[in-house]
Amino acid sequence: MNKNELIAAIAEAADLTKAKAAEALDAFTHIVSKSLASGEEIRLVGFGTFTVANRKATEGRNPRTGATIKIAASKQPKFRAGKQLKETVNKSSKKKAA
Repeated sequence: MNKNELIAAIAEAADLTKAKAAEALDAFTHIVSKSLASGEEIRLVGFGTFTVANRKATEGRNPRTGATIKIAASKQPKFRAGKQLKETVNKSSKKKAA
C-alpha cells in the first residue's frame, strides 16, 4: 500500500474527504518525526512504539578498495510492534496459509 492508497483507506474508514485524510496523515508523520528528533518516544497502546536508538561510531571497509572508513555515530528511528498488532498480523497470515 502506498501513501495515496493509505489516504483513500483512511478517508473511507473515518468518513472523511481525501483532502482531510491527507492532512491528518501528514500531521501524524510530522508530529512523529518532530517528536523523535527531540528524543521523545511515542507509544500507541496495542499498535506499537516509535523510539530513537543511538548508534555508536564504528569502522567499516570500502568494499571496492578494502580501505578502512569511519562511520559516524547516528540516531536510528525504530518501531516496535505492540501485542495487538502482532496478533492481528499473525491471525491474518494463518488464514492465508490454510
